[in-house]
Amino acid sequence: MTELPPGLADDPFDHQVTSSGQVRVFRGGRLVTVIGGRDAARLAARLEDADEVRRQHLLARATGNYRQGNEKRPHR
Repeated sequence: MTELPPGLADDPFDHQVTSSGQVRVFRGGRLVTVIGGRDAARLAARLEDADEVRRQHLLARATGNYRQGNEKRPHR
């Protein structure tokens, strides 16, 4: 992974780790989700060691705003 997909390059995620251990995820200046507990601790540790591309992918997965590439198109 060396390059961000167009959607993430144009509108990247941002995050903030609070003193209580929560991870707040922002996109476009708006709060998208708040992650707490063990999931937040695990995510914060991964974000700390990640480069920007990996960080964006981790935040996208944490919010559920990502594509796996195997989604089917709706039938009409």
